[in-house]
Amino acid sequence: MFDGSCRLRDRAVVIDHATGRIADLVAAADLPAGLPVWRLPPESVLAPGFIDVQVNGGGGVLFNDRPEVATLRTIAAAHRRFGTTGLLPTLITASPETMAEALAAARAAIAAGVPGVLGVHFEGPWLTPARRGAHPEGWLRAPADGEIGLLTTPGAGRILVTLAPEQVEEGVIRRLVAAGVRVSLGHSDAGHDTALAAIAAGATGFTHLFNAMSPLGARAPGMVGAGLAAAGVWCGIISDGLHVHPARLRLAPADGGGGRSMLVTDAMSTVGSDITRFLLQGAPVRLSGGRLQMVDGTLAGAALDMAGAVRNAVRLLGVKLAEALRMASLHPARFLGMAALRGRIAPGYAADLTALTPDFEVPATWIGGRRQDAPAGRASDRAFRSSHDQNG
Repeated sequence: MFDGSCRLRDRAVVIDHATGRIADLVAAADLPAGLPVWRLPPESVLAPGFIDVQVNGGGGVLFNDRPEVATLRTIAAAHRRFGTTGLLPTLITASPETMAEALAAARAAIAAGVPGVLGVHFEGPWLTPARRGAHPEGWLRAPADGEIGLLTTPGAGRILVTLAPEQVEEGVIRRLVAAGVRVSLGHSDAGHDTALAAIAAGATGFTHLFNAMSPLGARAPGMVGAGLAAAGVWCGIISDGLHVHPARLRLAPADGGGGRSMLVTDAMSTVGSDITRFLLQGAPVRLSGGRLQMVDGTLAGAALDMAGAVRNAVRLLGVKLAEALRMASLHPARFLGMAALRGRIAPGYAADLTALTPDFEVPATWIGGRRQDAPAGRASDRAFRSSHDQNG
């Protein structure tokens, strides 16, 4: 067991199904008789459930296409297969009407108890055209007062907004943060000082560090320099080996120092499905060689899941497994202000758990104490061992 801080052996997690929280951690030999028990496959680890703050789609659907509860249910179920027990469905730059629909869908999904949905991430529309990537240029715009009011309306869980700081006044960032919205900087050509001013105004994140932002230069540190050095900020990194060269990703501090890293997928509809082609805001995207790209070669999100992100952090970046697990759970929980409930295995915490084999397969997950086994046919299914009922 990895509890978020250290590895423990011969321990058992006792779940209170009435509350969906962890009741106790006990020595395995001290478990009360008669409790249903699920035992990990040999050499596997039980870890806090993964939290992904940037998920565009999964299971063959995109949030932008149909911002509805059914879409969120499909996306969350697709990513749960890969250890994600909490996520922010992400809406890329869209119309004000679509943004309102996305918020309504998140509210309804949370009210309906859709497992895994924690809120919504608006990536855009307040972005810099020169760094827009796959975002449709026609929908990029300056903030309107009505949109700011929409995003600061409570009830939709955790709200995250990615914006380019040069496209908004500092007062916009302060207003969002004062209303409980998390602000992340991205798709920006801002200079280092502008990025630092946005952080001083309350921004606490950088969206897919290194990608779609002003680079680190010898005399112009840019957005990347601010993300690497500023204290108290969290940097999302896409560890697919395609968005950023592994050698450059190793510059991002995993923990301690200034900025800290958290794993994100930037996943599209291909994750958890067999599709290899789809439309993104009307533009064709094709999966080839692990890359999702538009006709002009622009990367359009990623075909990455969180179990794969953890694996790549270990194998490509040289991060120890314990730190990779923190980057997938505790760090995003801290970024979202949820570290008092998620990101650790401890009494009182949500019983959101992920079992991970040495091959980075996911034989089972728990959300609120409710277990779901790996789908039949997956490699992890062969290693799976269980006893008693589905909720053991």
